[in-house]
Amino acid sequence: MTTSGANAVRTGSATEHELLAEARLRVDLLGEVTSALTGSLNLRRTVLRLLDLVTPRVADWAMVVLVDEASGLTLHGGADPTFATAIPRALIEGTGVERVLRSGQDELLHVSVELDSTEGLDTMIPHPRLRDEAVGLRPADVLSLALTARGSTIGTLVMIRSAGRGFPEDDVELAGQIASQASIALDSARLYEERGRITSILQSSLRPPDLPTIPGARVSARFRPAAEHLDIGGDFYDVHGSADDWLLVLGDVCGKGVEAAVLTGRARQGIRMAAYFDRRPAAVLKALNSVLCENDSSRFVTVVCARFRPAPDGSHAEVDIAVAGHPAPIVLHADGSVDQVEVAGIASGVVPDVYYTEARIRMEAGDTMLMFTDGVDEARGADGFYGMDKLLGLLPDYAGAGPVALCEAVEQSVVEHLDGRAHDDIALLAVSCEG
Repeated sequence: MTTSGANAVRTGSATEHELLAEARLRVDLLGEVTSALTGSLNLRRTVLRLLDLVTPRVADWAMVVLVDEASGLTLHGGADPTFATAIPRALIEGTGVERVLRSGQDELLHVSVELDSTEGLDTMIPHPRLRDEAVGLRPADVLSLALTARGSTIGTLVMIRSAGRGFPEDDVELAGQIASQASIALDSARLYEERGRITSILQSSLRPPDLPTIPGARVSARFRPAAEHLDIGGDFYDVHGSADDWLLVLGDVCGKGVEAAVLTGRARQGIRMAAYFDRRPAAVLKALNSVLCENDSSRFVTVVCARFRPAPDGSHAEVDIAVAGHPAPIVLHADGSVDQVEVAGIASGVVPDVYYTEARIRMEAGDTMLMFTDGVDEARGADGFYGMDKLLGLLPDYAGAGPVALCEAVEQSVVEHLDGRAHDDIALLAVSCEG
């Protein structure tokens, strides 16, 4: 352990009162570190807070090295705490930084003034700009502390003291305690941001980016994720087909999280595959139910499936509908009258060997069919659930307005009913005939 002569003299002559005061300062600093770093789940903000806490009270210069998700490294700090840059991990091969990351053991290095410009600093500071800053601090002691959380070293905290001040044993111990607290906070922030990225990717993959153009018809969809924005929802919709034969599907997977997302993807792909062999909605839902039941999962899926076959001139459309534990679609006629299709069926994935029934309706020019998940009718506001009565009462004012306006109006009405309260995913899919 390197200890400068000045520090040794000071420690040897310190009174008991001075030692107690220093101990209190250490405790206060650790408390401040704990409080400051646990207040944020933003990784960059956590790094900036850490750098602000250690400089200049613990070190004259500090840098945080974090292992990123692509097995590279991100360097933060230096003379400018907001500085950040990414480097490949190959640049640290054979260096002290690599040893700390690999072993999880701290290292202390003394760099004298007599060495060449960067000699001795290359091993701990793998970036030319940051090394140049450190050169001006010689003679210096460089302390590299492992940032370890959940059994893995996620990075290092590199601190420099200049002018021969050194790192006495007590200060190394204090720095280690700070690094331990920082490791937990940085790892939590990293995991939080990683979860957010995964959620975003999964959510985007579960919803088609664009709806197809259907000759003789218009189609629109809306999706509003649950208020708990990092929970992966299970609502999904899909539209596929060609010419005059289209399949419109809206579904809701039980639960949230990664398992629900996986089941959502499986349900969508299962429906598409089943439709290649038999496009009848009842047959599609039967095939989906068989696949889900074979997986022996406790989760289930509710689905509404409609086979939409418009006339070439858009004057009307024949629609076959089957549902699996899902609210039946609502048809808003051009004259403002409203009907909910009379069809029912058990949710997919609950009971094997289920046969589903179909209802056939005829839509005329100007009619719009609305499909929705239970995030609409079960949205809970100050006076209870939104409910089917309120939904049915809203629709007549939008007769002839088309699917885009209808979906927007329903979503807005539900959001106003919620008045800022938490809610489930809200998904809407609407199609209209256009003559």
